[in-house]
Amino acid sequence: MVSGGMTCVKYLLFLFNLIFAITGIVFISVGGVIMVVYSGYSNFLDTWFFAAPLLMIIVGIVVFLVSFFGCCGAVKENHCMIITFSVLLLMIFALELGAGITGYMMRGEVANMLENRLNGTLRQYEINPDIRRSWDIMQHDLQCCGMNSPADWPRIGFRDNTVPDSCCKEFPAQSRCDLNSIHVYGDGCMLKLKYAIENNALILGGVGIGVALIQLIGVVFACCLARSIRREYETVETTAH
Repeated sequence: MVSGGMTCVKYLLFLFNLIFAITGIVFISVGGVIMVVYSGYSNFLDTWFFAAPLLMIIVGIVVFLVSFFGCCGAVKENHCMIITFSVLLLMIFALELGAGITGYMMRGEVANMLENRLNGTLRQYEINPDIRRSWDIMQHDLQCCGMNSPADWPRIGFRDNTVPDSCCKEFPAQSRCDLNSIHVYGDGCMLKLKYAIENNALILGGVGIGVALIQLIGVVFACCLARSIRREYETVETTAH
């Protein structure tokens, strides 16, 4: 049985593991929400974009399982379990750090990705129902029109200055959304989607770094507790002999 200040460390480690379990659930939830929210934008995003939320879900599951392992180790004062927990936590920290660095480096690719994808799908709006649905979702959600401006639509073949109905906030019944309408969204979609993705990435990166730092504190507590337990065992063995 650990004593003195190490008892406090033991309960702090247990508390940290409860926090880790909650962050694991948060990671799984956030990753799942991102996958669902951006699923409608899949025609505009490369496959690597969805690797980030998928990695969040995987990390969340691992963090939840590891935190359960750490709780058991802290309660049972099992030296082996606590050391294993520390090693696993360090591995998760390295994984999060690597993912964060990779994500930051790939931020510069967002603009090129969106430019290529939006430009490639713009002309397929009228012939591909799946792409039409993606454009309508994006224009409605982001309150934007066209790639750079509403003028993109007449340029690719929309007649009489008309634009897709999703470009207008509202329009009279039995009428089409018009380029000159006061209800048409004036901003292009590329910059809005780019800013949305980059802002979300920045928030997620900040949360990830915060969780990673808390994990490092957890590793320190775990190592202190493991050292105390080891010392207690050695003292008991010495006394027995």
